Amino acid sequence: MNNEHQTSLFDYSERTQKELIPISFKIPIPQGTYESLAELKQDCQQCHRCELGNTRGNVVVSRGNPQAMIMVIGEAPGQYEDETGIPFVGRAGQLLDKILMSVKLDPNKDVYICNVNNCRPPGNRTPTSEEIAACKPYLLEQIRLVNPRIILLTGATAVKSVIGDKQRITKIRGNWIEWQGRLCMPIFHPSYLLRNPSREKGSPKWFMWQDIQAVSAKLEQIRNQK
Repeated sequence: MNNEHQTSLFDYSERTQKELIPISFKIPIPQGTYESLAELKQDCQQCHRCELGNTRGNVVVSRGNPQAMIMVIGEAPGQYEDETGIPFVGRAGQLLDKILMSVKLDPNKDVYICNVNNCRPPGNRTPTSEEIAACKPYLLEQIRLVNPRIILLTGATAVKSVIGDKQRITKIRGNWIEWQGRLCMPIFHPSYLLRNPSREKGSPKWFMWQDIQAVSAKLEQIRNQK
């Protein structure tokens, strides 16, 4: 049998045939595979659907509130995330928390934070298309289970991976895009803001302030519609 069609128990002897997870990134994990985020995270810890499973330190899945109305999706773990197993805990993550708190959004209560890829690419390079494909089913399952109303796509990789838009982030940031019945907004990745520290009008940080205020206003609007 070709390896592409083999499945793995991930060493869980109690799994049934229905629960087998494909090894190859070319075979998607069916939607609805997981009943909980805990089950998903358990499989992620054992995952080797791409080569990143051989070089990672820790699998990095998520942090925050799994019932949040806002989901923040980044690109992939960096060094600090790989060491701790927690997404967005380095300098970029600390800035992300400050951005959220600037509009009174609690990173632990008001958002769910994850990445396109759960394992760190060596040297913090951009994930390859194969690596993104390997992890995308896990991301889509997280979106289904968390069921956010708003998704913030931080950076071009997140935008391309989730909604397929290949435009430059500078062209589409701050715009609301409807996808799968949800409101998505592309925003600058916090690491980009660290490289562009100016706060002057028209700077990336200035645009981020406009964008996060728009997100806060949209969240309030959604809450008032309930």
